[in-house]
Amino acid sequence: MPKHPTDLLDIESQFSADELQIRDDVADFVDRRVRPDIAAWYDEGILPWDLIPEMAELGLFGMHLTGYGCAGRSATEYGLAMQEMEAGDSGLRTVVSVQGSLAMSAIHKHGSEEQKQQWLPKMAAGEAIGCFALTEPTAGSDPSSMTTGARRDGDEWVLDGHKRWIGLASEAQVAVVWAQVADEEAGRDVVRGFVVPTDAAGFTARPITGKLSMRASLQCDIDLEGVRLPAEAILPENPGLRGPFSCLSEARYGIAWGAMGAARDSIECALRYSGERLQFGRPLSGYQLTQKKLVDMTLELNKGQLIALNLGRAKDAGTLENHMISVGKLNNCRAAIEICREARTVLGGNGITGDHPPLRHANNLESVRTYEGTDEVHTLILGHRLTGEPAFRG
Repeated sequence: MPKHPTDLLDIESQFSADELQIRDDVADFVDRRVRPDIAAWYDEGILPWDLIPEMAELGLFGMHLTGYGCAGRSATEYGLAMQEMEAGDSGLRTVVSVQGSLAMSAIHKHGSEEQKQQWLPKMAAGEAIGCFALTEPTAGSDPSSMTTGARRDGDEWVLDGHKRWIGLASEAQVAVVWAQVADEEAGRDVVRGFVVPTDAAGFTARPITGKLSMRASLQCDIDLEGVRLPAEAILPENPGLRGPFSCLSEARYGIAWGAMGAARDSIECALRYSGERLQFGRPLSGYQLTQKKLVDMTLELNKGQLIALNLGRAKDAGTLENHMISVGKLNNCRAAIEICREARTVLGGNGITGDHPPLRHANNLESVRTYEGTDEVHTLILGHRLTGEPAFRG
């Protein structure tokens, strides 16, 4: 029997013993350490930093990277872990994504050996927190329009600019900051990454408050005012937007799995509630309209899980193409939000309280749907793939 009643296709049978063990280990962590308190953390807008050591012990930070203290697990194992983390809360899954898929991945993919040795072991152990500073107040979907710049001044780089919606920034020890740099050979500016210790003079990060989504998480504004860095602070490999985009692909892949965790958790909550809640003398689950809702939600869940699994197997085989990740991110976020909203209706008025997770998941997924590429961006990526015509500026 599958572990979850929502697994109508016995998808679980397609996983190895090692993959299932990773899933169960993370699910146990979520059951013990997240579920009992997540409603209060969300209500109070608290990211529980005391979870970081145990998350590191599970090997979640840089889980899919090799060497430097990273776990070196497969893409599918990483995906299953993200599904379980987001079944707890999107904000906590985002901690893993910002740390591993973005900040650590940037250093691992594009950094020098010295940068890797300095930061990756500490980040894998949870002893140093990283952030990934790409988005700006007026440069979200179009990072090429960023205004943050870096200029050479003798043997140093000087960074000036502003970043927004940067996860973990006010608590991070290191930031990977993306900036425009004049390239004399190309005759134009080129986006480059820099490894920036957050205690550098001129670096300021402030938490964004008043959020209606991702409340058990941390996103920040960053100001860079004459931040001076040594020449070796630049990430030497892969100049241009392919640098940050390769990291975004890692994060988007994790989202395709994670969104299905939030969706599954919402359906299972609706299943439990409808089996216990009596109306007109019988449980809600005994009514045809309720069963239709439960079936429709579960069908969409299973479709999304199969998409995520296909992405994972392709990534492990080295055959994953970028447009495939857009299929997973676009479809699974869109489906997950609708599932969570529909699950809330099964709970009636009780579903708007923190006693039940579907509406919290739905609110979080509004952010997940937006970051790492909006619906519109991924639609255009897939439209380009289908037609051969880039329509981003049309």
